[in-house]
Amino acid sequence: MSAAAKTLSSIEQESLKTNIPDFRPGDSVKVHAKIIEGTKERVQVFEGVVIKRHRGNKLNASFTVRKVSYNIGVERTFLVHSPRIEKIEILSRGQVRRSKLFYLRDLRGKSARIKKGLDISLLTPTEAPANTTPTEAK
Repeated sequence: MSAAAKTLSSIEQESLKTNIPDFRPGDSVKVHAKIIEGTKERVQVFEGVVIKRHRGNKLNASFTVRKVSYNIGVERTFLVHSPRIEKIEILSRGQVRRSKLFYLRDLRGKSARIKKGLDISLLTPTEAPANTTPTEAK
């Protein structure tokens, strides 16, 4: 491996974000993106369903989020490791059988719903009260 390739990979490693949650197509997310308007900078939240992930977790990885606003479908593509992305929040997990959900573009209303997936990380273990004994079956 040449010295130029080594320096390029080290630069890529420095540019990768570490606070990116593990999200997949079908998940509902909120993306907090920095927007520049004139001389002012503000954070705009874009909430929708992830319909596509592209290039895994590499430096040039991207994802597309779709939402319906005033009966018009709006899709926005973000770079995962962009400095303009402040944070990504996962609202709910979706259970889908495809990696690209382009079929959602043609669906409206209830038919465009995605099954909710079971998110094990959000479940808390049930604790039994310490003083009780198991009751006998009669």
